[in-house]
Amino acid sequence: MPEHQPLQQPRSKTDLFVSFTLLALQGFGGVLAVVQRELVEKKRWMTREQFVEDWAVAQILPGPNVVNFCLTIGGRYFGLGGALASLAGLLMAPLAVVLLLAMAFGGVSDAPWAQGALRGMGAVAAGLIAATGIKLMSALKRNPMGLPVCAAVMLSTFVCVGVLRWPLIWVLLGVGSAACGWAYLQLTRQMLNKGDAA
Repeated sequence: MPEHQPLQQPRSKTDLFVSFTLLALQGFGGVLAVVQRELVEKKRWMTREQFVEDWAVAQILPGPNVVNFCLTIGGRYFGLGGALASLAGLLMAPLAVVLLLAMAFGGVSDAPWAQGALRGMGAVAAGLIAATGIKLMSALKRNPMGLPVCAAVMLSTFVCVGVLRWPLIWVLLGVGSAACGWAYLQLTRQMLNKGDAA
């Protein structure tokens, strides 16, 4: 987005509702790229920097990222009413689509072709998750823990959850706490080394 173009803002709660409805209907398999393109590049409601900051906040809050994000945007412009309008826009159309699909699928769910379709969709979903993980691996090169430790954390998590079937909460507390502790030590060491160099 060129810097000289002024930022816009939603005209009304209806504008928020319609905008988030259209976003939701485009967001098959994830909405991050769609939300960024629509709100930053097309509507110019925020800069890229504002988008990154708001998305980071949405990620650390409990609940789905995009729900947290839409509540933040709606609330910023129109308070509670704007937050609810954004949320309604984000959820109503997909809910209607899912209910219609469930009703259509209910009568044929035991058919062999329907079971095969579900298994195929499960494989596609697993592929999308794996592809996203592979794309994100390049960011590990700059991780303060170091690539070997990151690989060990990933492998440990996979074995604990995928092979041993341990509850995710315990794996997060155990492996996650160890990873956080190691990252803290590495960051502290980097800061001390920078201080010594100065």
